[in-house]
Amino acid sequence: MARNTGSVCKYCRREKLKLFLKGDRCFTEKCSVDRRPYPPGEHGQRRIKFSSYGVQLREKQKVKRIYGFMEKQFRNTFDRAAHMKGVTGENLLLLLERRLDNMVFRMGFARTRREARQLVRHGHFRVNDRKASIPSHTLKIGDEVSIRERSRKMALFADSLEATERRGVPAWIELDGKEMKAKLSAFPTREDITMPIQEQMIVELYSK
Repeated sequence: MARNTGSVCKYCRREKLKLFLKGDRCFTEKCSVDRRPYPPGEHGQRRIKFSSYGVQLREKQKVKRIYGFMEKQFRNTFDRAAHMKGVTGENLLLLLERRLDNMVFRMGFARTRREARQLVRHGHFRVNDRKASIPSHTLKIGDEVSIRERSRKMALFADSLEATERRGVPAWIELDGKEMKAKLSAFPTREDITMPIQEQMIVELYSK
């Protein structure tokens, strides 16, 4: 599957918003958004006025970059959300949040979503005591994610859990740091997703 391998700091600068794609670095003075609060590129410091289409496009790009998606994968997720009952935009965010890689990040087992995706692919996690290596696996209420026995001694997980104590765990997740496992106790609501996302713009963009 195609993936972005270049610098991710430019994505935050492009959106003029911290997307927290570099983990702890985003909380330090080294954060590129704080150092250079303008879009990347030769003409980044020019004032740019977007059309309504441009605003919608930027919103879609922002959400894609937060969750680490390529275009085809994101569009497929949107189509799935559009066929679900309820509000399409909220369905989209719920599907994105319930992905295994995102839940590993939310549970505190990884410092970034990109790191979480790589750890899942390498088989470090189990869902309901079964090996899980597909990042797009969608969790249901009651599903339990745990770190496999052989991987629990990795310093990476200890560091991530320590950082999670400072960052906090969402209310819909029950984390047992000592046992290195967590459970999805409820679905997140729209109010629980605090990133500045205007999902209706994405719906309008794809509806054209």
